[in-house]
Amino acid sequence: MLHTLQRIFKHRWLDAAEVRRVVPPTLLERLEHRVRASEQRHTGEIRIVVESGLPLSYLWRNATARARAVMLFSKLRVWDTEHNNGVLVYLLLADRSIELVADRGLNQRVPAAAWQAMVAKLGTALHAGQFEEGLTQALEEVSAVLVQHFPLHTPHLRRNELPDAPLLLD
Repeated sequence: MLHTLQRIFKHRWLDAAEVRRVVPPTLLERLEHRVRASEQRHTGEIRIVVESGLPLSYLWRNATARARAVMLFSKLRVWDTEHNNGVLVYLLLADRSIELVADRGLNQRVPAAAWQAMVAKLGTALHAGQFEEGLTQALEEVSAVLVQHFPLHTPHLRRNELPDAPLLLD
């Protein structure tokens, strides 16, 4: 019970100010441009979500960052892209946790170990406080996988199915 209360305090302590400190407007704009540029090279869709802490309902049931990422993957309709090749990059500040959730079209082609390696690299950057470098590296690696498996052959026909701007949640 004490562990649960400590976790709740930690997650509720961080708020929108912490999200804006880690991802200020200038970084938000740069990430949006990087997602847009990436999506000009493949048919996939990438969403970045940064959240200060888990909602109270997740904390009471001791849910993981992965559970939240999977729910956001669904709620934000990343799973609903035409080629089933959407990817959610989720960053939970309270736990300094990163999750990559890829749709079934990618998971059929990319082994789980490859996703885990990307998460490990980003985790190292996050623990060092290098949020922009870590998110940029993750975006580049996800983009490389999408270009390899879902290259864009006719750029003028590309339809942007999801917003490019990162979503900040507090």
